[in-house]
Amino acid sequence: DDYTLASRMSYFLWSSMPDDELLRLAAAGKLSDPAVRHAQVERMIADPKIERFIENFTGQWLDLRDIEFTTPDKTLYPEYDELLLRSMLAETRGFFRHLLHENLSVLNFVDSDFAILNQRLASHYGIDGVRGHEQFRVVPLPEESVRGGILTHASVLKVTANGTSTSPVLRGVWILDKLLGQPAPPPPPGVPAVEPDIRGATTIRDQLAKHREIESCNRCHARIDPPGFALEEFDVIGGHRTWYRSLEGKGSRIAKTNYYAGLPVESAAKLIDGRAFDGFVQFRQRLLDDPDTVTRAIAEKLLIYGCGRPVTPADRHSVNSVVNSASKHDLGLRSMIHAVVESEMFQREPEAPAEPKVPAKSTPPAESTGS
Repeated sequence: DDYTLASRMSYFLWSSMPDDELLRLAAAGKLSDPAVRHAQVERMIADPKIERFIENFTGQWLDLRDIEFTTPDKTLYPEYDELLLRSMLAETRGFFRHLLHENLSVLNFVDSDFAILNQRLASHYGIDGVRGHEQFRVVPLPEESVRGGILTHASVLKVTANGTSTSPVLRGVWILDKLLGQPAPPPPPGVPAVEPDIRGATTIRDQLAKHREIESCNRCHARIDPPGFALEEFDVIGGHRTWYRSLEGKGSRIAKTNYYAGLPVESAAKLIDGRAFDGFVQFRQRLLDDPDTVTRAIAEKLLIYGCGRPVTPADRHSVNSVVNSASKHDLGLRSMIHAVVESEMFQREPEAPAEPKVPAKSTPPAESTGS
């Protein structure tokens, strides 16, 4: 009914109960009108309470809620501080906000010609001309920039690493799930994890090559590792690199630090479908070569968040309707949110779980009294 729809819309976009206007429209039965729903979604997006959606959805989708689970090693990453951490989160939320309010294509999540930066983050990324730590602004990126899209956000790169090293496995799994909608299965039991060598003697790529000699591991790692290798160009805190930092090694010690220049980064690989890439920039283009997969994955993440349940095979029509509707508006993020609200999955009453069938008790035969 209209009250259920008002509640669902409000918790989707505001993370709170409906306000007076939504309740008034529900009481009048007007939320059944698509034009009224469209106007209300526009009003809700313009309201300051939309910040709750931006924070909660990016927290759930991109795992930003986990950003403080690890603290970067102070010896390897002395430049990390609280201001950088806060700037990381503000960048990604600001990027999402900009796409939402400007109704820009969701493919910007893969690659964009702009970034949302303050001075601290711009300096971290090696981008000049940005002043002020509190004010974030749209910064155009040169065509050859490695930055652009959420895969180059320091927040995402930190969430997908631990405090000392990066893991192509963790990052590969993250990309498959978050941007491609292809969650990887859990590892087989009894197989030891690959521990990175922060002394700098071997690279994680070398260790994974040995790991993939195990037949039960190779099948999944052929899908997982290549996307993760592309992100090896970025360190634990999102800095771009061509070599690994190490606590010891044969390389030269970096001036004014206590770490060494370790082995070179190798970010080239071949995807499971045979398409090769020579580094992160070309890998990012490989993702854009299949825009439908990325678009469907983002549509599913919005539906999951908005409906509070997983997408099932029965919801395929709703996913298709969201993608098709957004495609008519250049895949704009705001248009996709409108399409989620209009989807059958969002508007349909969730089915109550079936009552378990209890077998009828059989009546025991009457005892014979005998004679």
